[in-house]
Amino acid sequence: MGRRKSIDPQQLLDAAERVVAQMGAARLTLDAVAAEAGVSKASVVYDFQSKAGLIQAVVERAVARDNAFNREAAKGFNQDALLRGRIAAAAQPFPEAFQPVALALCAAMAQDPQLRAPIQHNQAQILAEIQQQATHPRSALLAYLALEGMKLLESLDYVQWPAAQRQLLLQDIGALIDTPPR
Repeated sequence: MGRRKSIDPQQLLDAAERVVAQMGAARLTLDAVAAEAGVSKASVVYDFQSKAGLIQAVVERAVARDNAFNREAAKGFNQDALLRGRIAAAAQPFPEAFQPVALALCAAMAQDPQLRAPIQHNQAQILAEIQQQATHPRSALLAYLALEGMKLLESLDYVQWPAAQRQLLLQDIGALIDTPPR
């Protein structure tokens, strides 16, 4: 009978995020993640097989966390709930600690189409669901594009909106949802 696995893959992903934040995704190694997690390299290989598999898992977990956060925020809305929830969730900017991870992952995804696949698939699902729920599908699409553009500028550290201006922008984006298209 084999030994029971005692290393939580989530702890390895936490360690991988710390390594990515410190060194970037390009310089991430399985050895560095193992050292950060205080485990053997074999433990990392067992769960993720390769550096690419590990980075893929970090991206997929980030997508899953973002979706869960946004779906929780959507619970308070009836009409256009998914989009309104995403706008409400955006009232809280990305945690500062995640920004270096997001930047490093964006750089890695720019070079590897396979790493982009989970985000592409997720975006297609979100867009389809927003369009299905929308009272005004074109207006909802414009609101989503404005929201994601704002968030992307922030996550890439191109712009940091003061809290009051951020709230006004989010209110204006929310108003787009109810505006019938021309």
